[in-house]
Amino acid sequence: MFINWALQEINLKIVYYGPGMSGKTTNLEYVHSKLDPSLTGELVTLKTKEDRTIFFDFMQIEVGRIKGKKPKFNLYTVPGQVYYASSRKIILNGVDGIVFVADSQRDRMEGNIETLLDLENNLLASGFLPETFPWVIQYNKRDLPNAESIAVLQKKLNFFNVPQFEGVAINGVGVFDTLKSVINLVIQNVQKQL
Repeated sequence: MFINWALQEINLKIVYYGPGMSGKTTNLEYVHSKLDPSLTGELVTLKTKEDRTIFFDFMQIEVGRIKGKKPKFNLYTVPGQVYYASSRKIILNGVDGIVFVADSQRDRMEGNIETLLDLENNLLASGFLPETFPWVIQYNKRDLPNAESIAVLQKKLNFFNVPQFEGVAINGVGVFDTLKSVINLVIQNVQKQL
């Protein structure tokens, strides 16, 4: 959280975290395409020639007020590929909330677990406790025939019993429910600090 006292603005950072190709960028693209352009900034995406996110995606949303100050939510994604682990750590710097985007496909469980453990280690290294930090899980790609059951996903991925949502980000299913939930958790956390 960064407060610009002169402008009476609170800048808050929400990071979409998850394994490669889980739908992090698709979530941001959907949000950007559906919100009133007066509420959002430009969606900045850095991709490889294979259309994979190489560093991060970034978008800013302005909504409501927190204790008289205008909140600006800065949404980022991290690259999911393992060899970008140091980039993920940098992008998490100053994070206020996280959306963990899990790929629901059965054969992606190992990647989900590996990335979730990476997230937990990075949170701990930054001085945050995963059990109290504002974050949610989105089980994305629920429309695919090889999607794992929610019960199994919950058992293997949601150790801290954080809010969870089913999603099909490419069609917008669950995208705004997920975003609203993490924004609410971040706001509750910020109100305790102000």
